[in-house]
Amino acid sequence: MSGLSPNSPRPTDIKLHQQSRLLEIAFDNNMHCKLSCEFLRVYSPSAEVRGHGAGQEVLQTGKENVNIVAIEPIGNYAVKLKFSDGHDTGLYSWDYLYDLASNYEGLWLEYIGRLDAVGIKRQTD
Repeated sequence: MSGLSPNSPRPTDIKLHQQSRLLEIAFDNNMHCKLSCEFLRVYSPSAEVRGHGAGQEVLQTGKENVNIVAIEPIGNYAVKLKFSDGHDTGLYSWDYLYDLASNYEGLWLEYIGRLDAVGIKRQTD
């Protein structure tokens, strides 16, 4: 999931909407999405979130109001997102961003289900 395939869609535009805490991405295959900062934070590709192997993922909680404070390009294959809670170790490759966008609904429901399973309710402002 973290590699870059030669035929992968590439972002043509990335816009941060800090007020609504959304990252808007347009891909070169005409796919367009808006991903919440919370969603991007809880699905960070960093080892801190994903662990170092299957079953080692760390459930992220209390990220409802997190925002992106900086977007740093990494070569021509990824961006590093810096979040308002200090997290900045995940490199979001184009493939990974496209995967998140393509599977947003299922991944979001999975996250909410994991929160529910441990009795945590999201707190929105």
